[in-house]
Amino acid sequence: MEKDSIQISAATIEEALEIALRELDADREEVGVEVVSQGRPGFFGIGGEQARVSVTRLTSDQGLASMALGAINSLILKMGVSVLATIRFSGNEEEGPVIDMQGEDSALLIGKRGETLQAFQYLVNLGLNKIVQSHPVVVIDVENYKERRGKSLEALASRTADRVKRGGKPITLEPMSPAERRVIHMALSDHPSVTSESVGQGSQRQVSVMLRRDGS
Repeated sequence: MEKDSIQISAATIEEALEIALRELDADREEVGVEVVSQGRPGFFGIGGEQARVSVTRLTSDQGLASMALGAINSLILKMGVSVLATIRFSGNEEEGPVIDMQGEDSALLIGKRGETLQAFQYLVNLGLNKIVQSHPVVVIDVENYKERRGKSLEALASRTADRVKRGGKPITLEPMSPAERRVIHMALSDHPSVTSESVGQGSQRQVSVMLRRDGS
């Protein structure tokens, strides 16, 4: 009887995945992968812990998340990068799936200010648009980069608001992607003293933070 799911332990995540693929007789784009344990090296071989992955064969009824994972795995193979893609959130009618990637080449997929990651996400969604019409956007993250970047931007918005309030002069931040500018605008939307707006053109669009007309 053909197996549909298996857990494998090995010295590294990649090694465990390769063993699981052989056991399932599956290609990488045909499976979903959950990293159960990253593993840890021991001290002179003592006290270490093996990496462990849970690998499940994707089925046709798993919807957009499965298709997204398959598209991502195909791109990963073509790019020749060493990362694993896993489903963080399978999505619903209003929110698209969230796919995580992690591995040795994670930094390559993030790029400067997340630009490579945004381009990767765009390509995946562009491909899915040809198969599924009117689907919610599939969000792709690399080792929780977007969450960490979001918190960093919120902190930047707070610091900038304090500086504008103290100095009274507008401050314009570095160029950002539309998604990052949106984080700044949302963080300052209810601020009692400052407001924000996007300025500039194209990829050089920036957020300018200034006192509200009735700000103190």
